[in-house]
Amino acid sequence: MSTLMVQGTTSDAGKSTLVTALCRWLLRQGVAVVPFKPQNMALNSAVTADGGEIGRAQAVQAQAARLEPHTDMNPVLLKPNSDTGAQVIVHGRAVTSMNAVAYHDYKVIAMQAVLESHQRLTAQYPVVMVEGAGSPAEINLRAGDIANMGFAEAVDCPVILVADINRGGVFAHLVGTLELLSPSEQARVKGFVINRFRGDIALLQPGLDWLEARTGKPVLGVLPYVMDLHLEAEDGIDQRQGDKAARALKVIVPVLPRISNHTDFDPLRLHPQVDLQFIGPGDSIPPADLIILPGSKSVRGDLAQLRARGWDQAIARHLRYGGKVLGICGGLQMLGKRVEDPLGLEGAAGSSEGLGLLDFVTVLEAEKQLRNVAGTLQLEQAPISGYEIHAGVTQGAALEHPAVLLADGRSDGAISADGQILATYLHGLFESPSSCAALLRWAGLQEVEHIDYQALRERDIERLADLVEQHLDTTRLRQLCGISGHA
Repeated sequence: MSTLMVQGTTSDAGKSTLVTALCRWLLRQGVAVVPFKPQNMALNSAVTADGGEIGRAQAVQAQAARLEPHTDMNPVLLKPNSDTGAQVIVHGRAVTSMNAVAYHDYKVIAMQAVLESHQRLTAQYPVVMVEGAGSPAEINLRAGDIANMGFAEAVDCPVILVADINRGGVFAHLVGTLELLSPSEQARVKGFVINRFRGDIALLQPGLDWLEARTGKPVLGVLPYVMDLHLEAEDGIDQRQGDKAARALKVIVPVLPRISNHTDFDPLRLHPQVDLQFIGPGDSIPPADLIILPGSKSVRGDLAQLRARGWDQAIARHLRYGGKVLGICGGLQMLGKRVEDPLGLEGAAGSSEGLGLLDFVTVLEAEKQLRNVAGTLQLEQAPISGYEIHAGVTQGAALEHPAVLLADGRSDGAISADGQILATYLHGLFESPSSCAALLRWAGLQEVEHIDYQALRERDIERLADLVEQHLDTTRLRQLCGISGHA
């Protein structure tokens, strides 16, 4: 059994992308591989086959390995609900919420969960491909580390260090990170990968030669910058837009402080007929066809922010002019009359007035609801699939006109009597071509192109594996994975 870990010099250096690429590349070699991230901090999550919750990036990596997502792939997930605190999810289940200082002491327990999951995976798969978190050179987090070198030392695995040249200062990032590691950790780094390079590689070669001479470690390859590559982001919102038709449907997503699962909107961002805009603090909501209120890890807090920014008035004005509004998960809860948090699950215990656009009340309960679901969208009776991740239980008269009839016999969400407002707990509702097309027609797009989002994701995973073959030292990679005997 072999474990190989990818660590980065910074957040967003390319760790998730490289692990995804290596998983599919190994699969092409006929090697059964499983992705693993010891500890993840992200508000984008996925529901697993065993009914738990993991980071969204690990679900994509599971697809690259052609596996169903499992809680062992990301045993510790932290979902921030304030600037200093987070919900702690262990083996797919929320166990507590705590501030950063308390979590530092909790790491001993969290490490046991990490090692248990790793042990189970090594018993099942020849290669475990591990993704680190942030940077291993964050000195203030070194004590009790379970996300980077602390884990690598515990399981005695080699490490690849990846850096993003597009940020600038790539050699400083790599050498500086290495210098801040202990001697045993430095020895564990077996090579470097430089990510997102544009231009003539010959101009970079003197720097690569210097880096190898300076550190005594090989550069395993340089991955090119790919403009139209799409992988679901772990946290940061991807606002890239391709060329859109002049008559594209205009969709607005207000970005609130604790926005979660914004990957829901990736199929819209990639759709050639949709002009999707994320609106942040200080911006006013422009005229649009559709406003979508996204998921939130702190619904009452985000609702207060929405009002403070005047967006509640903009939504009311949008509806008066005939626009459509869609609420997803936390967005659904905001559309109701009230959101109650008697246990203080997302902050101080209490109750907040909702936008009052749909007749229901939500009460947050300790037991989170986690399900992969399928059913029928009540627009055009379109098949739909997705997943639920929410602590709220919603009740009220508006639910008598559901948005979705689920295959398990339940109903979900609501459609307003005038048809202008739709609310659902389902994440991933735009990934099904039929439900995406029905929702876009409801929002005002007349002739809808059917886009297969799953096929787009699969295409880009294959492209990543191609990049490994073309630009990385595959002989050394096979050795690091313990599969040097494979073709």
